[in-house]
Amino acid sequence: MELEAVKLLAGAIALLPLIGVGIGLGTIFGSYNEAVGRNPSAAEILDKKFFLTFALTEALAIFALLIAFYLVFAA
Repeated sequence: MELEAVKLLAGAIALLPLIGVGIGLGTIFGSYNEAVGRNPSAAEILDKKFFLTFALTEALAIFALLIAFYLVFAA
């Protein structure tokens, strides 16, 4: 197998965690919408927790993307 093919395969494998991030973000958004729908007065409190969990989950996706770019273009 050629080196370029191995680089592309490694980059594709490095992007597999994005599946879990997508599922996690869907769960976060769904739970937030359900919680605010049940108790709209708690939206102000839930906003802080929602944005924190969203940012941390999205950071995992960015790290996976950076690793994939590194494997494909720099290694």
